[in-house]
Amino acid sequence: MTSAVLAVDQGTSGTKALVVCPERGVLGTGFAAVRPRHLPGGRVEADPAELYDSVLDAGRRALAEAGEDVVALGLANQGETVLAWDPDTGRPLTDALVWHDRRATTVCAGLEAHAEELRQLTGLPLDAYFAAPKMAWIRRHLTGEGVVTTSDAWLVHRLTGAFATDAATAGRTQLLDLDRTDWSARALDLYGLAGERLPRVTDCAGPVGTTTAFGPEIPLTGLITDQQAALLAQRLTTPGGAKCTYGTGAFLLAPTGPAPRRSASGLAGCVAWRLGGRTDYCLDGQVYTAASAVDWLTGLGVLSGPADLDRVGAAVPDSGGVTFVPALAGLAAPWWRGDLRGSLTGLGLDTEAGHLVRALCEGLAAQVAELADAVAADLDTPLDALRVDGGLTRSALLLQTQADLLQRPVEVSEVPDATALGAAALARLGADPALALADVLPEAKPSAVYEPRITPDEAAARRASFREAVARLLDRTPV
Repeated sequence: MTSAVLAVDQGTSGTKALVVCPERGVLGTGFAAVRPRHLPGGRVEADPAELYDSVLDAGRRALAEAGEDVVALGLANQGETVLAWDPDTGRPLTDALVWHDRRATTVCAGLEAHAEELRQLTGLPLDAYFAAPKMAWIRRHLTGEGVVTTSDAWLVHRLTGAFATDAATAGRTQLLDLDRTDWSARALDLYGLAGERLPRVTDCAGPVGTTTAFGPEIPLTGLITDQQAALLAQRLTTPGGAKCTYGTGAFLLAPTGPAPRRSASGLAGCVAWRLGGRTDYCLDGQVYTAASAVDWLTGLGVLSGPADLDRVGAAVPDSGGVTFVPALAGLAAPWWRGDLRGSLTGLGLDTEAGHLVRALCEGLAAQVAELADAVAADLDTPLDALRVDGGLTRSALLLQTQADLLQRPVEVSEVPDATALGAAALARLGADPALALADVLPEAKPSAVYEPRITPDEAAARRASFREAVARLLDRTPV
């Protein structure tokens, strides 16, 4: 009898699906692109039908390649993307507001006096990045009909008919009481969402429903938001380590154990996962634009695509004095200034494409290093190493730059699709309660380790240049 599971990672720019067997590894893969629309004013939307179709397409491709049945389904999601929909028919009532959409900044401005109360309640800073401001914006400006939820609840309903979200995803709304891992009546009241019908908050592993959307009936037994799935796949389940996923954005998470943490360093305090009724927590820091910044350079003709990073960057020895703050969708943790725009400084007539590429890699790496420092400050202990995954980890230039600026080893996941592997682990765990968490996690052997090649003094100087560029943005941009 097969023990393979189907894992689906519904992401910002595409959906990846894997059929994973504990004995034989990845048996099948599938991918379907998603094309969010970037609109003026920092608005980012996606067609819900395209999200759902991408789940079906990627999942069916993976199953076809594997050529065998699966015993369970695990689903990872974008976390903070929201929409309104009809719970009777499943029909979307709005487009999906993607996680880095900024239109709900006005909602946050009206709640500024309650920012610290919300942070203490939910662990999250007040920012339009999270789901609740977008949900409130939809209710104020688009529709009062149906339900308004994160995208996972809609996908789960379309697949199974259930009305559910997992504790980790619910923790990305700013509506979840961080200590109780259930909806907070006070937070709902502050956002004007007190009368809303919200999905039940489930564990991340366990029966949710069944689906025939991929062909044979498959139980859905794993649910989680994408970054926590990757943290799990990296086998980072206890305090002391951190991972960074380099996808559309870059996201650094560090587990903190069974006690919730409110960050004093500008990070988000989150649910990592809830299993068997027990909640584990993590600290979370975000860089809004990583692969999307590479796409931006590609659109300008500097690159032909992400695979071109190392070739173009290798044409020059350094950034040539160019500093890039790639805040193309605003600055997230630890600054929380989503209103900021990016900057490129130090340009000259001798600036080449390679300088821009190296400056981008330095800007991304410097932001991640700031997040690592914030984790170390909150936990009062430095990180020993950073485990990394995601599509951009194929760039040796980026990862070497990361190791240099972090002054710590950077360990690369053997499989870049860590999010899907985390969803697969939860699906197995939910399908077989006799298993322990350690039984379902993939091996965490790194495919490569990047060690720092520059001195601490040089790393400090390069990071100081980046901080100065950020400070100039902060000084000249009104709050």
